[in-house]
Amino acid sequence: MTGMRFTPKGYGGNRRQPDEVKRDGWKEQGLLAVAIDDDRLTWPERELVRQLGERLYGKLERQARHG
Repeated sequence: MTGMRFTPKGYGGNRRQPDEVKRDGWKEQGLLAVAIDDDRLTWPERELVRQLGERLYGKLERQARHG
């Protein structure tokens, strides 16, 4: 006797890459997920992301402990 041969929704198939999920979130829902150390950003852009994050969610834990 064999086990079940179906895959529940959300399991199996191909996993999307993180950048693909981020891109789809931006295009479909207007959500932006940005890493503060993303090499594609210039220093002023990274600083803006940091400031926005702190304003909306508070300081990063690593900064709150050391600074």
